[in-house]
Amino acid sequence: MLEQRIQQQFIDSADLKYQAAQALSQPVSDAVQALLACMTGGGKVLACGLGASAAEAQRFAAFCVAGFERERPELAALALVSDGSQLTASLGGLEPAQPQPFARQVRALGQAGDVLLVVTVSGNESALQAAVEAAHERDMTVVALTGRTGGRLAPLLRETDVWISVPHDRPARVHEVHALVVHCLCDGMDAQLLGEQE
Repeated sequence: MLEQRIQQQFIDSADLKYQAAQALSQPVSDAVQALLACMTGGGKVLACGLGASAAEAQRFAAFCVAGFERERPELAALALVSDGSQLTASLGGLEPAQPQPFARQVRALGQAGDVLLVVTVSGNESALQAAVEAAHERDMTVVALTGRTGGRLAPLLRETDVWISVPHDRPARVHEVHALVVHCLCDGMDAQLLGEQE
C-alpha cells in the first residue's frame, strides 16, 4: 500500500512536469533573457521567498554566484533574508506596524535595471507583494515564479515582468516544478553565455 502511494507520487510529479514543459518553456525563456540582460548589463538579481520557497531563492542565488554545472564567471545575485537583526531593528526600539523585510531590502539594494525574482506557491504573502511594489518603485523587472493562480501577487505584475505560473494547486507538486525551473533558468543562462554543452 505504502509502496503504491510512493510510486504514485513519482508518477504525479512526472505527469505535471511533462504537462508543464510546453506551457512554461516560453515564460522560462523570457525569464532567462531578462536575467541575462540584467546581469550582463551590470545589474544584479535579488531573490526572495518564504518557507520552502526561500530555499529555492537561495539555491538560485548560489548557482549564479558559485556556478551551476559548468565553470563560468560569477553572476551577481543575492538571496534576501526574511529575518535577522538588520530587519528587526527599529528606531527607539519600537516595533514597526507592518514589517516588510523584503521591500526594505529591495529599496536599500535595488536599482533600475535590476531584477527581483519572487518564488511563491500561493502568491498571497503580503511581504512578497510589498517586495514587488518596491521593485517597481525602483524600475526593476520582476520575475515571479508561482503556483497556478499567482494569488494576490499576479495582478501586481506589469507587462514588462515575467510570470512563470506552474499549472497546479498542490504545494508539493508546485515546489517540485519550481526546483526544475530554477535549474532551467541557470542552465539557460549558461547556454547563452557559454554556448551549448557537448
